[in-house]
Amino acid sequence: MSGEHILAIDQGTTSSRAIVFDGSFRSVGTGQQEFPQHFPHSGWVEHDPEDLWTSTLAVCREALAGFSGGAAGIAAIGITNQRETTVVWNRKTGKPVYNAIVWQDRRTADFCARLKADGHEPMVTSKTGLLLDPYFSGTKLAWILDKVEGARAAAEAGDLLFGTVDSWLIWRFTGGKAHVTDATNASRTLLYNIDDNAWDEDLCRLLNVPMSMLPEVKDSADMFGIVEAEHFGAELPILGVAGDQQAATVGQACFAPGMVKSTYGTGCFALINTGETRVTSTNRLLSTIAYRLDGKTTYALEGSIFVAGSAVQWLRDGLKIIGSAAESQDLAVRADPENRLYMVPAFVGLGAPYWDPDARGAIFGLSRGSGPADFCRAALESVGYQTRDLIDAMRADATHITGAGEEMAAIVLRVDGGMTASDWTMQFLADILGAPVDRPQVLETTALGAAWLAGRKAGVWPDEAEFAERWRLDSRFEPKMAEADREALYAGWQDAVKRTRSNAFA
Repeated sequence: MSGEHILAIDQGTTSSRAIVFDGSFRSVGTGQQEFPQHFPHSGWVEHDPEDLWTSTLAVCREALAGFSGGAAGIAAIGITNQRETTVVWNRKTGKPVYNAIVWQDRRTADFCARLKADGHEPMVTSKTGLLLDPYFSGTKLAWILDKVEGARAAAEAGDLLFGTVDSWLIWRFTGGKAHVTDATNASRTLLYNIDDNAWDEDLCRLLNVPMSMLPEVKDSADMFGIVEAEHFGAELPILGVAGDQQAATVGQACFAPGMVKSTYGTGCFALINTGETRVTSTNRLLSTIAYRLDGKTTYALEGSIFVAGSAVQWLRDGLKIIGSAAESQDLAVRADPENRLYMVPAFVGLGAPYWDPDARGAIFGLSRGSGPADFCRAALESVGYQTRDLIDAMRADATHITGAGEEMAAIVLRVDGGMTASDWTMQFLADILGAPVDRPQVLETTALGAAWLAGRKAGVWPDEAEFAERWRLDSRFEPKMAEADREALYAGWQDAVKRTRSNAFA
C-alpha cells in the first residue's frame, strides 16, 4: 500500500461511480457511467448484474487513469452500494440465475401482505427493525428461489449464493474467493438480527431461505478481500463497505446521537444517529444499523422515500418536458405562484411513514394554465414535503434517543446527493421544514463515507473525531417562509397524499 489515496466505489441505482480521494478528502480522479434500467412489468424494476459489474470496473479504471499515482498509489478500496437490491448467482460458475431485483421493485407486495395477515410482522420487526415491505431483500430472494426454474433445488444443494450489490462486486473483484458483506447491508435484508448481529434462523425459515446462501458479515471497516491484479494492474485490499445511506451518514460525520443527514439521489433517505441504543420508532420509521466499527454497533432511525431525483428523471425521460435535470430548477423558478400543483410521486408506492405499496403517483390542482414549469416546481417541492414527513416523525421519536432531544429541537439537516446542487430546492426544503439546511463542500458524501471506512482501516485516514472536525460547510439555507404559509402548503400536501392513498391506482 502506498500513500493516503483511497479508491471509493459508489454503485448506485442508475449509475456506477468511482472517485479517488487524497488524504485531504479531495477528489483527484473520477469516473461515472449510467447503465440500463429494466421494467418488465408494472412495479417491477431490474438490473442486469453483469451491467453492475462491467460499469463498476470501467469507472474504477477511468478514475485510476485520471489519477497520476495509478493503482500503485492506492492504499485501499471502499465500496458503497444501492441497498436491498438482490443478486443470486451460482457459486461454481459465477453466473447470475436471474436479473438483480432492485430495491424499488414491488412484485412481492402480495407476499408481504400475506405474511402480515398471518401475524408475522411483529416478530420480523423485533428482530430486524424493519417492516414487511417489498423494499427489502428477503422477499425478493424468496421470489427468485420460488419463481426461477431450478433455483430452489440448486440453493438447497448449496450451489447458489445470495448477496446485495456489495457482495456481488466483491465476489467478482476477488475471483470468487470472498463471499462477504457488512453489517449495514445485512441489516436491510429481513434476514439479519440487528440485536444479535447475526443471520437469524427463524427469519430464514419464515422466508424459506437456505442459510448456506448467505455471506459472512463483517464490520463496516474490515478486510473484505483482495482485488485480483488483473483488474487494475496491482492487488488492492477492500477495507471498507457500507450501504449507500449509511455511508452518507459517515461521510457527513454524523457520529453523535441526534445528528441527522438526508441524501437526495434516486430516492431520499434521512437517518438520525441513535448511538449504541436501538430505538423502536412509534412513527413507522425503521430501526437499522448506522455502522459497526471494531465490533461496536451504532444504530439509527431511518425514513425512506422511494422517489426523489427519479421524479425529475421522469420529467426528462417519461414526459420529455425537460432535456436535462438542471432545467427543472430554471423552470420551477418561472412557475406561476397562483397555480399550485401537488405531485405525489408514488410511482412504486409510498415509503415512510406511510408504507403503502399499492399507492401510485398522482398530480392534484391541474388547470388549463398548468404547464412544464408547474410540473417541475411540483416535482422539486415533493422532495421537500416528503422530507418534512420524515423529520416530523423523527422529532416525535427523539424523546427516546439519549441526548437527542435538544438536537432535534434545534435541528440542522445535513444534506447531500445530486439534487442538493439546486439552491432553489434546498431553500424550499429549509422553508417547509422551518429549519436550517447545511450543504457540505464535498457533495459526494456517500463515496467519501466509504473512503473514510477504508482509510480508517488502512491506518492512513483520521479517526471519527478528527474527521468530524474537518467537515466543511459550503452553504447554509435558512428558512424564510412565514409559518402560516408553511403550514398551509404542508396541509395541502397531506391532503394530496390522503387522496392518493384512498384511490390506490394499483
